[in-house]
Amino acid sequence: MAEDKISAEVLDRLYATVQARKGADPETSYTAKLFHRGTAKIAQKVGEEAVETVIEAVRGDTAAMASESADLLYHLMVLWADAGLEPSAVWEKLAQREGTSGIAEKNARKA
Repeated sequence: MAEDKISAEVLDRLYATVQARKGADPETSYTAKLFHRGTAKIAQKVGEEAVETVIEAVRGDTAAMASESADLLYHLMVLWADAGLEPSAVWEKLAQREGTSGIAEKNARKA
């Protein structure tokens, strides 16, 4: 469980860093450059990183998959910040689903 807490803290710190760079100079901050380019570009980057993560999973390269997953999480955090979505809202959704069958959860969304 301690590892889960460390992971969550890393993600929360990453989100705070992303938020802090929202108004930074796009010439000196990649995060600020993404915000400057807008939601469509940020979403595109999330998609690209998701595909790259999948490719590494299919290849069976777990080290590369870990790296691509980190890129994916970073870009997802930028997308959340752009949309005004706090990570706590996502964590809450995950907590609500914890212990629930994936099939049951999907069926509940259809109702």
